[in-house]
Amino acid sequence: MSEDIQRKLQTELDSFKKCSERSMISRIGLQKAIQTRQQLDGQLNENEIVKQELDLLPSDGKVYKSVGPVLIKTDLIEAKQNVSKRIDYITKEVKRVDDQIGTFEKKQDNHREALQKLQHQFQQAQVKAALHA
Repeated sequence: MSEDIQRKLQTELDSFKKCSERSMISRIGLQKAIQTRQQLDGQLNENEIVKQELDLLPSDGKVYKSVGPVLIKTDLIEAKQNVSKRIDYITKEVKRVDDQIGTFEKKQDNHREALQKLQHQFQQAQVKAALHA
């Protein structure tokens, strides 16, 4: 019984190590995803502020768009639509990145839980073996 649990524990540990080695690349990916998430948050906040400012303008207000070193006059309705589209796009990207982060964390949690259960079973088997010895 104890040997069976020990084998399962070792198998799970080996699986966890392999996953950890593979996940070194994933961890780098996770770090990049977190950085991307932070950048997206900043962009989302900027665009929401721009949207609020555009909403304050009267319908005949003048809006200029920066294109390189030049300011180009833009229609207010078009500017509002562009900002709304950017907000939608950024929101979708935030969700995609959050899903990536969640998937990675879920995989790690599953391995941790399996290891904890097996370690607990192994410890119980050792205690039983010690009592019967």
